[in-house]
Formats: sequence, structure tokens, C-alpha cells
Amino acid sequence: MGSERRREREREQRRSTILRSARKEFFDKGFRAVTVDSIARRAELSKGAIYLYFKSKEEIYAQILLRDIDKFHDRVESLLDTARSAADNLRNFAEVYAAFFISDRELFRIFMNFMIQHNPVNFTPNINDHIVKSTNQTIAIIEQILQMGVESGEFPGCLNVRVCRNALWGLLNGIIALHLFTGREETREERVRAQVRGGLELFIGGLRSEQKP
Repeated sequence: MGSERRREREREQRRSTILRSARKEFFDKGFRAVTVDSIARRAELSKGAIYLYFKSKEEIYAQILLRDIDKFHDRVESLLDTARSAADNLRNFAEVYAAFFISDRELFRIFMNFMIQHNPVNFTPNINDHIVKSTNQTIAIIEQILQMGVESGEFPGCLNVRVCRNALWGLLNGIIALHLFTGREETREERVRAQVRGGLELFIGGLRSEQKP
């Protein structure tokens, strides 16, 4: 292996170490309480070493957020199955979406703050645009599933796909926000999953009822 290639691999390993350590810090303490110093201590690196790879705590978090959004998008996109009903595809999407944030509550908190621009993280315009674009790609999967349902006749042809997409996106986020940070820890995961399943069945039932004469 050439020296340049070896140095590049070492840089990528160091960068990954920083991101893994920072992710644990954000999960344990919450975004506001984390500092570059605490990330450096967790990664067993100097503060200066962190700044060789990232300009700020915000940039580190943005990279974590982008990686997770892209990972989620790739997963749900791979689950789409045109041989199955649109309803089943929506169920799969909702299940994966809920599991994604159950495993990282702090990510959900920051993601929602970013989406509604309430006390937002100070991302640069480029990072902000990248997150919006990645998020919209994921939301578009819901629209794709709904359109599949319209084309197959499972959902009504008069369906406003974009409005329904936004309604389902709001439904999922609302349920997760309502239950993810409240109640007993030992029952939290099942409560979130049960409420997501119940809310989705009401949503799908409403769509199908439009088919009736």
C-alpha cells in the first residue's frame, strides 16, 4: 500500500472515530451540553486534532445527522416492493421510521428542532441545504408509495398525494414526539410502536374508505 493511500485510510479512520465518539456524547448528554473538548476526551484525542477534521461541534453533528438520514433513506428505499400492497409498504416504512428514532432519541430531538426551526442548530447554509435535500428524498418515498396505491386502484384516484404524504409525515413525527420522551422507560418502545401502528391503520382505513361508493 502506498504512503498516500495509507495516510488517507488513517485520516478516514480518525474521522470515523471522532464521529462515533461524538455520537455517543450527543446521545448521553444532549446537543447543548456537548463541547468539542468533551468529544475530544471521549475520542481520546486532542482538541486540536478534532479541529483538523471539523470546524465546529455543529459541523460534527451535521455529519452524524446526514449519515443517519442517508442510511435511513437507503434502508427504506431497499424495502420498497412493488409486488406488495401500498398499505404494506407504508407499514414497513412506518416500522423502520419508528425504530430509527427509538434507537436514538437525541437525534429525533435535534431533527425536529431543525425541521421546525425552533432553537435551530447553527448549521452553515451548505449543510442546511444538504440536510433538507436528504430529508426530502426520504419524504418522497412516502409519496412514491401513495402513488403506487393510486395507480393500482388500492387508493382513490382523486387522492392528493402530496397532501397525504405531508399528513402521514406529520402523523409519524407527532406520535413519536408524544411518546418518545415521556412515560416509563421500560414501556416506551412498545408504546411508540403500538401508537404508530394504530395511527397508520386509521390513516390507511381513511384512504380506503374513499374508495367506497
